[in-house]
Amino acid sequence: MTHDYTIGMEEEYFLVDIETKTAATAMPEAFFEAVKAELGSQVMGEMLQSQIEVVTTPHVDMARAAAELKYLRQTVAAIAARHGLAILASGTHPTAEWGMSLQTQKERYDTVMHDLGIVGRRNMLCGLHVHVELPDPDDRIDVMYRMLPYLPLFVALSTSSPFWQSHRTGLKGYRLAAYNELPRTGVPELFRTREEFDAYVQALVRAGVIEDSSYIWWAIRPSLGHPTLELRAPDCCTLIDDSIAIAALYRCLARRLTCSPWLNADMTPVMRALVVENKWRAQRYGVHGTFVNETGTGAITVAEMLNQVVEDVMPDAEALGCLAEVARCRAIVGAGTSADAQLAIFDAHIFDAHNDSKKYEGALNAVTDWIAAATLQQN
Repeated sequence: MTHDYTIGMEEEYFLVDIETKTAATAMPEAFFEAVKAELGSQVMGEMLQSQIEVVTTPHVDMARAAAELKYLRQTVAAIAARHGLAILASGTHPTAEWGMSLQTQKERYDTVMHDLGIVGRRNMLCGLHVHVELPDPDDRIDVMYRMLPYLPLFVALSTSSPFWQSHRTGLKGYRLAAYNELPRTGVPELFRTREEFDAYVQALVRAGVIEDSSYIWWAIRPSLGHPTLELRAPDCCTLIDDSIAIAALYRCLARRLTCSPWLNADMTPVMRALVVENKWRAQRYGVHGTFVNETGTGAITVAEMLNQVVEDVMPDAEALGCLAEVARCRAIVGAGTSADAQLAIFDAHIFDAHNDSKKYEGALNAVTDWIAAATLQQN
């Protein structure tokens, strides 16, 4: 197939004090006006004022996508610096207190916050969203349910949220544990056709539960605003190269599943249940964990699953010109994710602290300093 499988990316960042790296409570209006003047519709506020989101233009070349993502991060960071702020690319902010956050004043957010209550206020979480355009938008539901077995892999590769409110959570990816408190999140149901999905949405709309399908926040969903299938499972990656690698792998899998409509077409409730279990294992252990093999023959390591998937999509990666980006996913497994780096830095500073609160606070500060620097890191 000659379709380009055009890709677009969205990243959410934390706004922090440039010196202390503590989360900003409110977004300065002058900062937001300045960044909007520079980037226009490619930047927007989030439900909480301590966060900001950037959006790339559509791309068919992953190198250009990477260059634009770097430009967006650098531009937002440069303008933020003039207002005493910096940005952190991470699934959670290690020390942020969600109770201190303020909601962005917007009608949609008013509606959401009224519906969600305290769960909405706890949503101090930043993700990576990847959009891929398929040859036929009507195929998005079919490809979505056949993509489900790969969702845990995307979670494992992106983990960047091991801390929550100054506590070590024991998870490599805590973000989804908190995010899944929201309704209509997690692994999608086994809808196989657009008609089934539309019937579900229409039932919710007619009951006054949601206004439209943009209020469905699954780990993967058909986008309402774009003719794309949107991956929403990953944490925001601290390193740009990790974001691009994950996006490239997702793009290639979208092409493979489109070109091979029989792949994963036999998804069953048992297989979906295993996806849910593997998603949890990805959140808990990241790239160092194991998954339940859907064949029932035992466990498979994340590295083993990734190697098989990379081999499977090599023809697609070659056709789409992103062999190097897909291959980098193996480097993520080898070197570890942002979560692994954060924990290593924390452990190095907390060693022999003996419950010394100042050393504990210093260790967390070292983590936030690293995230801020790595967010703008150039390879």
